[in-house]
Amino acid sequence: MSSPSEVFECQWRPSRRLLALYALIQGLALLSLWLVEIPLWVRGLGVAFCLVHAGWVVPRHLLLHAAQAYNALRHGPDGWQVCSAAAGWQAIELHPDSLALPLIIVLRFRLAGQRRVRALCIARDSLPRDLHRRLRVRLKFSRRRWAAAE
Repeated sequence: MSSPSEVFECQWRPSRRLLALYALIQGLALLSLWLVEIPLWVRGLGVAFCLVHAGWVVPRHLLLHAAQAYNALRHGPDGWQVCSAAAGWQAIELHPDSLALPLIIVLRFRLAGQRRVRALCIARDSLPRDLHRRLRVRLKFSRRRWAAAE
């Protein structure tokens, strides 16, 4: 593997597959609200919830247009860091339940000094194929990957 002093950095773009999957699931949720026999006010509340959820998730996690959206990851001597336009590079602590699969990487992490656990989904079409593979390998085999952020 690479030396511990080597810096690994990747920046991803929005995933068309994740967006299509999200749209499909939202469509199924709306279809089920239409087909099920429930009072009209409950149906309206469900539709409103779906629309609010889409308004929150799509720009921040799927299209990466929001300033708070994380769009880069780096690993170096200082540990793991994520980047957003609003906050720049921030130290993180990876959680052991993060997943690195060939189709998708689910990165669960906590920002340094915070208790809230966050998650990122990095699909295979978000990065060039070789960079996605290098990130999966780095996540699986890096030393001290679960160490607390400094």
